[in-house]
Amino acid sequence: MISRRLFLALIPAALAPAALATPSLAEDHPSVVFMNKVGEELLHAHRQGTTSAFLRVIQRYADLDSIATESIGSYEVPDGQDSRYRHGVAAFIARYMADQSHSYPIAKFEIGEATVDKDKNVVVESKVYMMAGQVYSVSWKLNWAGGTYKIADARFLGFSMTGQEKSLFTSYIAKHDGDVNALIVALNR
Repeated sequence: MISRRLFLALIPAALAPAALATPSLAEDHPSVVFMNKVGEELLHAHRQGTTSAFLRVIQRYADLDSIATESIGSYEVPDGQDSRYRHGVAAFIARYMADQSHSYPIAKFEIGEATVDKDKNVVVESKVYMMAGQVYSVSWKLNWAGGTYKIADARFLGFSMTGQEKSLFTSYIAKHDGDVNALIVALNR
């Protein structure tokens, strides 16, 4: 069984088959070009292994509005805390990726084809090649936001990045009597 730790560690360079996805988009489609650029920058951040390197990539290429909204579930961010919460979500992902990057050295990645799934999302397939020889596939769900593609989710062996965050975040809030501010403080440490 794959651990949450391995799943999140592979996201930086894991660029997977998209279930039920049709039709294929050309290899020069803007979504594929976008993911090649993101992949290069994530691999560079992975090799640096620092939170700040990952944070720059996340802030530039992730759809933080979508990820943050999905990750909090039915809870609501208190008035005036949206920006701080989104920054905390980005920082959480960056810290985790940096922490795990040393345990899972990546040799290279390959971007596959892009498809449109049944919900009209663009999904880009990828493969990650580990230094130890394993090969993993990851599906990247992209949103169109602000005139460009943004990463809204990544799926690996049936796990969803935003789904994992939602489980962690909502559990944390519930353990703190529904206090979303407790989560925001924890994310921004």
